[in-house]
Amino acid sequence: MDTLLPKLQKLTQNLWWTWKPEVRTIFRDLDLDLYHLVHQNPMSVLKQITPEQLESRAADVDIPARVDRALRQLQEYLTPVTTWGLIHAGAMRSRPVAYFCMEFGIHESLPIYSGGLGILAGDHLKAASDLGIPLVGVGLLYHEGYTSQVLNGEFWQQDVVEPFDIADLPLVPAVGRHGEPIKVSVELPGRIVQASVLEVQVGRIRLILLDTRVKQNDPKDVALAARLYGGDQRMRIEQELLLGVGGVRALRALGISASVFHLNEGHSAFALLERARHRIQSDGMDPHLALQEVASATVFTTHTPVDAGHDRFPADLAAEHLRPLAEGLKLPLDEVMGLGRVNPHDHGSPFLPTVLALKLSRRANGVSALHGVVSRKMWNHLYPGLREDAVPIGHVTNGVHLPTWLATEMNHLYESHLGVHYQDALTRPDTWAKIVNVSSAEIWETKQVLKARTIRFVRQRCASMRTRLVLPEVEPAPLDPDALTIGFARRFVPYKRPDLLFSDLERLDRLVNHPERPVNLIFSGRAHPADSTGKGLIQKVANILEDPRFRYRIVFIENYNIHVGRMLYQGIDAWLNNPQRPLEACGTSGMKVVLNGGLHISVRDGWWAESYDGENGFAIGTGETHANQATQDERDAEELFRVLEEEVVPLYYENRNAAGVPRCWVDRVKHSIRTLGWRFNADRMVQDYVHHLYVPASTSSSCQMPPA
Repeated sequence: MDTLLPKLQKLTQNLWWTWKPEVRTIFRDLDLDLYHLVHQNPMSVLKQITPEQLESRAADVDIPARVDRALRQLQEYLTPVTTWGLIHAGAMRSRPVAYFCMEFGIHESLPIYSGGLGILAGDHLKAASDLGIPLVGVGLLYHEGYTSQVLNGEFWQQDVVEPFDIADLPLVPAVGRHGEPIKVSVELPGRIVQASVLEVQVGRIRLILLDTRVKQNDPKDVALAARLYGGDQRMRIEQELLLGVGGVRALRALGISASVFHLNEGHSAFALLERARHRIQSDGMDPHLALQEVASATVFTTHTPVDAGHDRFPADLAAEHLRPLAEGLKLPLDEVMGLGRVNPHDHGSPFLPTVLALKLSRRANGVSALHGVVSRKMWNHLYPGLREDAVPIGHVTNGVHLPTWLATEMNHLYESHLGVHYQDALTRPDTWAKIVNVSSAEIWETKQVLKARTIRFVRQRCASMRTRLVLPEVEPAPLDPDALTIGFARRFVPYKRPDLLFSDLERLDRLVNHPERPVNLIFSGRAHPADSTGKGLIQKVANILEDPRFRYRIVFIENYNIHVGRMLYQGIDAWLNNPQRPLEACGTSGMKVVLNGGLHISVRDGWWAESYDGENGFAIGTGETHANQATQDERDAEELFRVLEEEVVPLYYENRNAAGVPRCWVDRVKHSIRTLGWRFNADRMVQDYVHHLYVPASTSSSCQMPPA
């Protein structure tokens, strides 16, 4: 038993366990209550469990043998004979892709993410690891994390800061050639800020994180990277400089010579100026040639079709912060400023990192086919003389990392019928075609197990919130386990229209309380801490749910995060998405639901615009939009109710066999998995990046930039 604890500790040192449910189960079985109390963090479990309890539980649930098996599997994973990346991206092994992002959603115990962008980045790293892609992630360590969401007595979102202990994470200081801890410095107005460089292993991938908790820093600079998306515009631009400039310098200090920079959103655009600055200072390159060289080796992914979602820094603020970079680039400050202006000659206009990234990247993409169209239209004015369809912004549709989001029970079902090695061939249509041969009863029974678990979880969370708010207990417990259960969870902003179903409360009452065909609705989501409009939407939804008509049928779950999302995606019957088209760039939550045997109900926006075939889910509307948004909202609300009343609900309740299995519903589930599973997984997404963007960028020597 003396050797068990070191083995368990070794198992926690690589975040590979975050997508290995059989490994997570080892720590859960040590102490279930403690496991949930510490946000499913294995390192915290080992720190807090007593030696006596460890010895007792280890004997009860056969921990030693399971740990040995997990360590063997990890070693085999880290030392493969071959990988997809070795064959298709071998040229980048000595010069990997550097993947910059403001946030990374790896696991709920590492709270350096806020939402979809971070979750996508986490899935990208995990898929790159599985495929063996030479890639290193670059981000910031927010030692106060993001925020936890708590509703007060008026159902107004409170944003609670919950600092985490770095000792509870497998972060290690990066060291130089002689074993010295690596630090980088970044010039900011009137001072130099330092950051230590930490590393965490995500499978085969190194994730580098910069930490400003350095004793040489002023307290305000220690606070610079305390919280994700915190502070005002000055703090925001300084965070982005820290990420971009500091991230490039960290790579250099680690001896990592990246062939490609992949910027996941514009927050890290300053990395491109720092990369060019280094070439000029170290190799004597002409400034304009250096910028062109950088552009030729840069991939930029934009995620934001909403104009207001792109950072805009006032001209004087940007100039103040860009002066050191301009001097290093040996270019006039105004010329460097022009790289981030929509109109480079409008000297008083704001500076946009997104514009800088577009001008200094040879290859840019949206995250769905429709988003590519929207982005080309949105940024057409940066490319004078080009038709809209010729604007050099393509698309790579997002996908989700299946092992992270898939329920263990669904994985067992897939292994039984698609083959035990089906995860090695996720992108092949023939892998998923075998789902048609699975009996409807087996799929239905599996889904009922998952649904029961989800409803238990939701009831517990609801009861806990009501107890804290001193609200009357709901008896009987909300949500009928036999009722059709639909989920809606995402960031609460007006364009996502979380309140669309509440436009007609009488009709909603008839829908959810139908005596023979009831419907459960589960809502979750949060607003940005500074977004009072989004918080108002949460309050509106939560207040309506106190109406006696809806108290047993509709619930709201606090603190939407990776854990809550996983519980919802795996157990609900259908997923609802009703944004204003075309403002949903992609939307990956529905993909996670489909892979877990649920159906997607959505406006034809984001990924659904390119994937709905009439039988693999449900569509709200035709995709055509009215010029007046209020009119469109009315149309979409009417169409949403119609789809639910005439298509979704009947399909779920009708045509049931003697065992109660809704045959037509399950047939649609099978068709959904067959047609969508192979396309909307992160393996396919990363493979697309490799083939269409990484490999060309790694070997490119020319570029065509819009004029600066």
